[in-house]
Amino acid sequence: MKDTLQILFGLLGGLAVFIFGMNMMSECLQKAAGEKMKSILALLTKNPVMGVLAGALTTAVLQSSSATTVMAIGFVSAGLMSLPQAVSIILGANIGTTMTAQIIAFKISDYIYLFIFAGFAVSYIAKTEKAKNIGQTVFAFGLLFLGIETMGTVMKPLASSPFFINMIDKVSDIPVLGVLAGTLMTLVVQSSSATIAVLQNFASQPAADGVSSILGLAGAIPFLLGDNVGTTITALLASIGQAKDAKRTALAHCIFNLSGCFLFIWFIRPFAAVIRWISPAGPEVEVISRQIANAHTLFNLVMTLIWTPLLPYMVKIVTALVRESTRAPQPLSAPVYLDSKLTAQPAAALQLVEKETIRCGEMTEELLEEMALTVRADDAALLNSIQRNAGNARGLNEGITEYLSDLVSAGSMTEEQANEAAGILHLLSDFDRIALLCAEMADYLKDKLDKKYKYSKEAMKDLEKSFVLIGEMYQEAFGVILNGDGDREKKIRKKKEKVLELSFSMRKAHLERVSKGKCSAKLTKPFQKILNTLDRISNSCVNIADTAAEMRL
Repeated sequence: MKDTLQILFGLLGGLAVFIFGMNMMSECLQKAAGEKMKSILALLTKNPVMGVLAGALTTAVLQSSSATTVMAIGFVSAGLMSLPQAVSIILGANIGTTMTAQIIAFKISDYIYLFIFAGFAVSYIAKTEKAKNIGQTVFAFGLLFLGIETMGTVMKPLASSPFFINMIDKVSDIPVLGVLAGTLMTLVVQSSSATIAVLQNFASQPAADGVSSILGLAGAIPFLLGDNVGTTITALLASIGQAKDAKRTALAHCIFNLSGCFLFIWFIRPFAAVIRWISPAGPEVEVISRQIANAHTLFNLVMTLIWTPLLPYMVKIVTALVRESTRAPQPLSAPVYLDSKLTAQPAAALQLVEKETIRCGEMTEELLEEMALTVRADDAALLNSIQRNAGNARGLNEGITEYLSDLVSAGSMTEEQANEAAGILHLLSDFDRIALLCAEMADYLKDKLDKKYKYSKEAMKDLEKSFVLIGEMYQEAFGVILNGDGDREKKIRKKKEKVLELSFSMRKAHLERVSKGKCSAKLTKPFQKILNTLDRISNSCVNIADTAAEMRL
């Protein structure tokens, strides 16, 4: 009993170190890649062929096909890519995920502590963020292999256990049991890379003759197929509550792996013979880990080659299975693009934040256009609409801000990404200020309407000029966000000066009209509030342009 517990705890501890090392390596690789991740992600929205390459590259960096699949689901749900593109990324992700098994197959047990020490030393001594990330990647790489070594050590007694030998014989004779066991293991661990690492370690234990593997390649392949089936559950869970195309993307991932499992399970012996032929020669116990890695790679390559030309049919299948459904329309204040499941991938999450920020900016622009209409007509319905739309814009703003806070607190950002997040927050604060000021302006104008105040024609004409100038300022500022045009900044500052000059002349003209009895003195305070609000909106327009000039969404 004591020996059994030691094996169990050793296996769980080794698995924990392995998963921690793999997750840490993934995070540090993302940070080390920095802006290059943006280039990789840019491929995601190109075309289906490039999608396969992008899916493989992204998975190689993230060290997780599940992470790439979740990202693809988030992008297709946000409308940033089409369903065929998302499915092509899934195909590529299945190739990219085999990289982990190939790395594990290298025998570097003599150098594990060297990697751990070297990685720690570099991350501890390095001054730049990039060097620290590289050091931490090497350190995590060492931890990953330390976990593998720990699992391998505690598994050695299993090779002589009659119970396990008997169980393995049954699995070898009935491949379906191996598939079910592999699926169950991946469902529990939520990482096919981790369960394949366990499989490689277990298969590397020698049988009674000391040369053969306790499991053998033909016995390992069903477990491998089950691992591929189990990893699809993560995608299905990620699609819950998402749009129909997101569900279809997750379903495509399931179909890919299930069809592969159903196809290969009939040809395990011939498939094993092919793997032995393409793998290095040597005693089975020494080469089985590489054989399993090659089987994993070849399985996914073959299935990708089969499904890539059949991509239109895959899309038709998932579209037929997940039919169109009428969904209740989302409130305008709800984010459309943000996906909480992507906070661990800041490069992808920031792309969604940028898209949502632009949407928030467009809502603010529409508010200002509505405000300009109020000068020409006393319309209570329009003023109510402005207040309602200002509330929607502010609600969306709050949603983006909360998402950014979650993204920063996840701790996966590089310094450059953190700076970008800070810039977006700055933009959002000015969008929010403008929306709040528009709502306040609507209050002032409603008060004017209720109390039947009447401004002179000259005052209304000057107000209309101010609104036009403010609208133009905002359009120029928003243009800087979209196009990064620094020349617009100068135009905005000139218009700001005009707004100030016009504001000063309007205040002066109003006082002159009051002194001549052409305008009521009780209108001075509400008129001053309107002018002060316009001045503050113009300040926010300048702030937006200044911030946007330093960053381009």
